[in-house]
Order: sequence, then C-alpha cells, then structure tokens
Amino acid sequence: MAKTKAKATNQLTADELQIRLIELKQEALNLRLQKATGSLENSSRIRIVRRETAQVLTAVTALKSA
Repeated sequence: MAKTKAKATNQLTADELQIRLIELKQEALNLRLQKATGSLENSSRIRIVRRETAQVLTAVTALKSA
C-alpha cells in the first residue's frame, strides 16, 4: 500500500506537489490545535500527515535534482 501512495505522489507535477504540501501543513496545524484543546479524536492521523508530508518533500527534492 505504501509503495502505491509513493508512486502516486511521484507522478504529480511540481505545482500539484506544492499545493499538496500546503494542504498537509494546514492539516498538521489543525491537528496540533485540536490536540492542544483536547478535541482530537484520531491521534494516529498526526503520524500519517507527518509521513505524507515527508513523501511530498522527497518528491519535490527529486524533481529539483532531475
């Protein structure tokens, strides 16, 4: 499953990756705020968002070096 998601991330254009990165960072901020206020229901989502952010950043770096 993880390899399929990584392949899908690698097929995005640079602009799409930047948009996805902004969305993930916004979601991470919202999750941190929910955690701080005690209203976070799914704490594992923080880890998932962090990993997806790393995958997008890796894809961006790969595009820049290509």
